[in-house]
Amino acid sequence: MISAKTLDTVGLYCPMPIILTSQKLKELKGGDILEVLSDDEGIKKDMPVWCKSTGNEFIQIIEDSGIYKVYVRKVAVETKV
Repeated sequence: MISAKTLDTVGLYCPMPIILTSQKLKELKGGDILEVLSDDEGIKKDMPVWCKSTGNEFIQIIEDSGIYKVYVRKVAVETKV
């Protein structure tokens, strides 16, 4: 999976991975993908719920040796003419 940025939240626990994801997405353009690294098992439940509530796209979670790689696509904001 190609991502625009990677956010390392390993060692941080709820709610910090979600808070930092929200802050990092503000730096990205609509359509960009953010990879979030976490060792907090709660992210498996928290990230899909957060994405649904914010309108961002939850793509997938991959677990690799106790590290969760979470992929989120920033919602593209439509501009009105």
